[in-house]
Amino acid sequence: MSELVKGMLEDDSADDEENTEIPLPNVKAAVLKKVIEFCTHHKNEPMTEIEKPLKSAVMAEVVQKWYADFVNVEQVLLFELILAANYMDIKPLLDLTCATVASMIKGKTPEEIRKTFNIANDFSPEEEAQVREENKWCEEP
Repeated sequence: MSELVKGMLEDDSADDEENTEIPLPNVKAAVLKKVIEFCTHHKNEPMTEIEKPLKSAVMAEVVQKWYADFVNVEQVLLFELILAANYMDIKPLLDLTCATVASMIKGKTPEEIRKTFNIANDFSPEEEAQVREENKWCEEP
């Protein structure tokens, strides 16, 4: 369950819980629907622990099929799910969505990552060469 929602319900425990209104201004309705779908499934079939570092860039090799399919969504929705999971404090969903982004980066060059996430390269060739030189150690096997 969401730690945010859990805390709100505990703070409001004197009232009738069925009528408790929980404001989630940072979460769109379509995203909240996906969050509820995740939480419902997670309650019945908990997700396996995600190994760090990721053992594979294929999410189906990292978590159960249902969870891998759940995060097989458009990037915009994936990032909205990350924001919702963070805001609502739902650690398993945050772990899953962040691992999905990590799997999209795993094994890619900076140019491939820029293309995947539509990130403009704002370095001049000289600046990029300097950054590569300063960080050469992290590219070594």
